[in-house]
Amino acid sequence: MAGVITPPPSSAAERTGRPSVRIGALAPLSRPGWVEAGRHLLAGLELAVREVNGGDGIAGRPVELVVRDSAADPARAAAAVDELAGLGVTALAGEYHSVVARAAAARADALGLPYLCSSAVLDALTDEPTEWVARLCPPQSRGWRLYADFLLDAGHRRIAVATQPSLYWASGVRLLREHLAPRGGTVTELDLGGAAPTAVCDDLLAQRATALLLLAGHPEPVVPVVRSVRRDRRLDGVLIGAPAGQPEFGGWASALGAEGAGVPFLRYLPERLGPLGARVETALRKRLGEAPSFVAFEGYDTITVLAEVLRSHGTDRARVAAAWPRVEAEGTRGRIGFSRVPGVSVWQWAGAPLQVADRDPAEPGRFRVLRAG
Repeated sequence: MAGVITPPPSSAAERTGRPSVRIGALAPLSRPGWVEAGRHLLAGLELAVREVNGGDGIAGRPVELVVRDSAADPARAAAAVDELAGLGVTALAGEYHSVVARAAAARADALGLPYLCSSAVLDALTDEPTEWVARLCPPQSRGWRLYADFLLDAGHRRIAVATQPSLYWASGVRLLREHLAPRGGTVTELDLGGAAPTAVCDDLLAQRATALLLLAGHPEPVVPVVRSVRRDRRLDGVLIGAPAGQPEFGGWASALGAEGAGVPFLRYLPERLGPLGARVETALRKRLGEAPSFVAFEGYDTITVLAEVLRSHGTDRARVAAAWPRVEAEGTRGRIGFSRVPGVSVWQWAGAPLQVADRDPAEPGRFRVLRAG
């Protein structure tokens, strides 16, 4: 399997001549994966590795990031975990797509390889509770319930979801239904399998829905659906939402322009970044050539946490996994530590920041925070 090794930069750690500490990394870097998210995730991972190595590394040993492209393929990701374990990586990091991360987590658990998941939200990241896997982003149940509360407070109780088959989308629909139904809300599914965007508009009108949530891939089929709904004058009052976070990325704005503004989505950032976050934001912006998404910060924080674990507990895999409940590290988005959260099968950063945000219709390049939790 083709991959990339990010070599450690010249530093005091490298000049010791000691062997590197290898960390495996998964990211969607080719289609059908969400390449833009993968690029941001990798930028954060690589920046943090460079900074670790710019100091003393891990007890004088440089960190080497061994990157594999998951391409949104669970089988490919599982094979990559096997390969990386065979290459002697101390721990595994990364991944954006939830279903892919789930496959990676299952292999990591089976192999006894510590895995710090950066950006995949499925509550049940593994079938059974595991000591080997920890996660930085909030679980889907927490984020999507906050999103449902936002809809209710905005007066939306007749919700339509345009969806494609996927464990992740199905889990989202279930969470929305469970949270909205006791509060008088309804959720109707519109299958995007072979439906034309104009048919989605007709279905919205027939269902008398006041909000349409896009639970499908970007740019296809989401972009044509947004355009059709925006241009259908019968649907002027319908809110378009994208809880999975598509509008966070520049590709959304490039494809849709003003039509992509005013679409609420979930993002994992605090209201304001502290000094570390502000410094890292500047560095990521320079590295990416654009504003960094929350996914880039997740990548940076992943390596920050792993470096703290490796410095404090060594590079033995079992000792790394045993350290999840004891580690504390200052990340770009707050103080990070892990605990057991009910209903979540892995070690979880319970305090991960969470927002409902959108692009300001008056200035689509600017984000508005609509709700935090």
